Amino acid sequence: MSQARHCPAVLIAAPASGQGKTTVTAALARLHRNRGRKVRVFKCGPDFLDPMILERASGAPVYQLDLWMIGAEESRRLLWEAAGEADLILIEGVMGLFDGTPSSADLARHFGVPVLAVIDSTAMAQTFGALALGLARYQADLPFAGVLANRVGSLRHAQLLEGSLTEGLRWYGGLSRERGIELPSRHLGLVQASELNDLDARLDAAAEALGASCDAALPPPVCFAEPAVHACAASLAGVRIGVARDEAFAFTYGANLDLLRSLGAQLAFFSPLHDRELPAVDSLYLPGGYPELHHHGLAANAPMCAAIRAHHAQGKPLLAECGGMLYLLEALTDVAGERAELLGLLPGEATMQKRLAALALQAVELPEGTLRGHTYHHSLTTTGLDPIARGLSPNGGRGNEAVYRIGRLTASYVHFYFPSNPPAAAALLRP
Repeated sequence: MSQARHCPAVLIAAPASGQGKTTVTAALARLHRNRGRKVRVFKCGPDFLDPMILERASGAPVYQLDLWMIGAEESRRLLWEAAGEADLILIEGVMGLFDGTPSSADLARHFGVPVLAVIDSTAMAQTFGALALGLARYQADLPFAGVLANRVGSLRHAQLLEGSLTEGLRWYGGLSRERGIELPSRHLGLVQASELNDLDARLDAAAEALGASCDAALPPPVCFAEPAVHACAASLAGVRIGVARDEAFAFTYGANLDLLRSLGAQLAFFSPLHDRELPAVDSLYLPGGYPELHHHGLAANAPMCAAIRAHHAQGKPLLAECGGMLYLLEALTDVAGERAELLGLLPGEATMQKRLAALALQAVELPEGTLRGHTYHHSLTTTGLDPIARGLSPNGGRGNEAVYRIGRLTASYVHFYFPSNPPAAAALLRP
């Protein structure tokens, strides 16, 4: 007999990107954590940077939820497992509440998680209530918890905002626009948690400020149904996989690493920037990150470059995603025009752009099977190599990323979500 679990939960959403969802979600997580509660946080949709911040705020691993890339059943499993250990589940939405297919609203409706709407109240008073009412009533069947104001200017400003709410909408409080609270960002999103020396101070300040304007009561519990159990026949037993991890390469889904371990792989983390040699491994996984901020350092580490070239020459598997793919090219030029010669395992070069080059969910039919994931980058790549496959986005638009292969080397702008097809992911990294 299936066993449901109950746990208080809310999905933090907003009318648009840039409203401060991550700051508010992190403040809520740290507020409840500081009050002795076990908090589990999830991020809706593909993202690497927000989960780093949310993990520091909550003190627990942060995973993705998404009805398309992760799938409804896997999302259900993650929520059900979290409900068994947590006092509170927070889900940070993506983009605007109703943006995309599927949207954050679709996820909230599917699992019955009420929405807490965050609205940037800068230069706004009574119109705040109109926006809140629109978010709450746009879809009649959407569970809605209430509204929270971000970037509040003063106590009087907060009173005007709260007074504008109608039809019984609940006021969850407001977060001030203090500079010590906001999280800094760069071209791909928030600055990585490891780069913010004052991150814990910012999180504690945000939690204290939020706690001063709300009672921090837990929302009502949500019922999470037990998921079905599916056996996986894939195996990576005894396979040692080297995973790049440092300032230049940090964009990895925790679920990807969990899957590799569950299939029997041994993971060995190494730094292409700082290490002089590879660990003894059978396969290499080069995830995305910020190689454009460290391309001169990567180029200067000649022993590591030689080791990765030797790994490829021996016919060993190598999977490179986005920034990892840029590292494999002949050269990379940053937005300032600074060029560095890199590994040269893929013909061609990449040049960083000041504007976004591609953002889309992706499904790629590889010889090993179909893998889902996403693409998000500011660079353009030129190469004479013909792709073995191209991605397709469920939302159309820009994307259709190429996947390149030379021997056992597979490279693409696509960040793959391994649990979307465990046998295919295992085949890419199995010797």
